[in-house]
Amino acid sequence: MAPPAGQIRPAKYLASFVLIVVALYALVFFTGNGSAKPKLGIDLQGGTIVTLTARQEDGAQPSDEALNRARDLIEVRVNGLGVSGAEVVRDGTNLTITVPGADSEGAKGLGQTARLAFRKVMGQPIPAGAAPNTEAPSSSTPPSSNASTPPSQSQTASPPSSNANGRPAPNLQAQPSSPAPSSPAPSSSTQPSTPSAPANIDPKVAKEIQEAKALRQSTEQQVLQQAAIMLDCTQPDPLRGNDDLDKPLVTCDEKGEFKYILAPVNPAAGDTTAKPDDFSMYSRLTGEDINNAAANSNPNGTGYVVNLDFKSEGGSKWAKFTSANVQQAVAVVLDGEVMSAPTIQSAIEGGSTEISGKFTLKEAQNLANTLKYGALPLSFDSSEAQTISPTLGLQSLKAGLIAGGIGLALVFVYCMFYYRLLGFMTILSLGLSGVIVYGVLVLLGRWIGFTLDLAGIAGFIVAIGITADSFIVFFERLKDEVREGRTFRSAVPRAWVRSRRTILSADAVSFIAAAVLYVIAVGQVKGFAFTLGMSTVLDLVVVFLVTHPLVAMASKSKFLSNPNLSGLGGAAREGAAHRAGSGKTAAVKEA
Repeated sequence: MAPPAGQIRPAKYLASFVLIVVALYALVFFTGNGSAKPKLGIDLQGGTIVTLTARQEDGAQPSDEALNRARDLIEVRVNGLGVSGAEVVRDGTNLTITVPGADSEGAKGLGQTARLAFRKVMGQPIPAGAAPNTEAPSSSTPPSSNASTPPSQSQTASPPSSNANGRPAPNLQAQPSSPAPSSPAPSSSTQPSTPSAPANIDPKVAKEIQEAKALRQSTEQQVLQQAAIMLDCTQPDPLRGNDDLDKPLVTCDEKGEFKYILAPVNPAAGDTTAKPDDFSMYSRLTGEDINNAAANSNPNGTGYVVNLDFKSEGGSKWAKFTSANVQQAVAVVLDGEVMSAPTIQSAIEGGSTEISGKFTLKEAQNLANTLKYGALPLSFDSSEAQTISPTLGLQSLKAGLIAGGIGLALVFVYCMFYYRLLGFMTILSLGLSGVIVYGVLVLLGRWIGFTLDLAGIAGFIVAIGITADSFIVFFERLKDEVREGRTFRSAVPRAWVRSRRTILSADAVSFIAAAVLYVIAVGQVKGFAFTLGMSTVLDLVVVFLVTHPLVAMASKSKFLSNPNLSGLGGAAREGAAHRAGSGKTAAVKEA
């Protein structure tokens, strides 16, 4: 037969709670990697925060579609870093990347547009601190012996590579000179001479050459020479990620050591003389032709390279282009910067090649990861990049735990002073609530990648008050029943029935507020809302399966139900005094 309303079998409820705890920690210790620690956010374990601001060539507002596409691509790149707990949040035209952990430095390059192209080098590379020669040397004239060596190129010619993939070996001496096309694409056998650069350049015009895309990508050879003279490789490049593939390009290498005049990737608009099979001037290769990218050690020396595997059509383009440009230099251009400029030693077939640029392993891995997942639809400037050390994160964690400990201690002192035995049950219930919360945090971090940050800790600290408030509602209702003259044992079921609805209503309001905050908030505020809502739900589990059964068990014990021990003695005396006073008043009225 079911017990009367409010009457329960405490052992049954407590056993249910124990089973929940056992099942929870069985999942914690015997599933996944066995780690019994929750994942920590960037402010607790250190990491990197990067804010990217979208920019467009015409200054127009980026479309929502482009921004959302960029965010999705960056999220894929973040996952490629192999870190967990990272997030990419859109805020207007900004994207904020948060990557926790000690190995999060790669996040600073996640906003790279990754617009890869292969351009033929026109003429000799120009040292960044020098102006180009007024006349281009012939293909048979090597540079002077004291000339600087551009990246990925050597002073002596190398024989054709025996590698099965036929990757190009660096070579500067055999690199001939050829100017950028000004109109129709010349054949591979005809190379016009380079016109002389003007002696005097207006500084104001030079600044316009440096800043204006039309000048650095002009089809006029003289303008390109001016741009090469005045280009400052130490300044941010406004064409980064925005260069026109259909036009020539004057740009610098990644290290800012050399300037290059590069041929178009594709035939210029209106160039009707360029035939589809004419690969002597145009590679027609971009990052869209890449099937896969991987970082590997450099087989020809120290450092690392990025190996590229082209798609079927891309491999065909590359084979045709390299066969038509043996002993010519080709620049691997990423976001308008030259990563390397090797000389083609022989036709390269097999659909593979490599990018070399004196990379470290991490740099090569980051570049390969960026290229693998495709170019962003927008260009971004890194408006803010902040690295938080693990030491600072540890200090933040200690500060959060101290704050939580102080709040919990104050609740304990108040409960013990005011409720005595009931206060001890409050402390026990809060402790068991912490056991449940910890296990849930570990599993959420393992299953959905949830990370605990300072905002989340703040949510737990606030939840301590919400959980304690549920106990207080029950205990105060219990005191009211005792004031009305009922014993501890008879007061418990009546107090529970009356307080249960209040507890459910209060927790429902808290949960709805947390859910709304989670939906409309961004960043770390979501962590606060999530932990607050989760703690509110777990509060109900503890109140229903632990606190109420413990109070019911105490009420049935002759020792524990002692009014002076239970903390209900004051309420009993108040009730007796009130009833006595009411009796005297009634007697006076009757007399």
